[in-house]
Amino acid sequence: MCEYMRILAVSDQVESTLYDHFKKGHFEQPDLILSCGDLAPEYLSFLVTVFNVPLFYVRGNHDIRYEPDPPGGCTDIDGKIVRFQALNIMGLEGSRWYNGGPVQYTEKRMKRKIRKFRFKIWRKGGIDIVIAHAPPRNIHDAEDPCHRGFRSFRHFIDQYAPAYFLHGHIHANFTRSAQRVTVVKRTHVINCFGYYLFEIKK
Repeated sequence: MCEYMRILAVSDQVESTLYDHFKKGHFEQPDLILSCGDLAPEYLSFLVTVFNVPLFYVRGNHDIRYEPDPPGGCTDIDGKIVRFQALNIMGLEGSRWYNGGPVQYTEKRMKRKIRKFRFKIWRKGGIDIVIAHAPPRNIHDAEDPCHRGFRSFRHFIDQYAPAYFLHGHIHANFTRSAQRVTVVKRTHVINCFGYYLFEIKK
């Protein structure tokens, strides 16, 4: 019998059903929470408390409060690969550089950052999920300097084919879940604005 893990991905917008109007039992219990950035630290602390499951996060370009006041009970995985049950999960914070903020990267800096993962990925036997703030270039992104995706993310997908590449940063209204998802070869690229609940085979 096939078993599935339920993952709650959040990004950019506090959802009232998960915060102000949250009622235990009215929302499916996740096994893991992943945050793609630009969320208040107290919101993440609330989620990890009420669901009592691990929460891994990366910072978005507006998450300057995390430096003095990180979300309690949560784990920053920027620049790391963590193992959760049978999954290898990798984190990449920040947006494209546009005004010199502290969580912004030029394409060249992000490319160097990704290059440092090569040995870790080989040693761990691949990557299952990437959580990033920004999207890959030409997938869900925009043309203004702040909201352009990273070309190096596209190269990463082509080379390592993670099952899921989760991102935020791009605010959009979705009428159905399928509008969030673009499949690139074997990788599901998902815009997690607000929240997205999905299942993955263990």
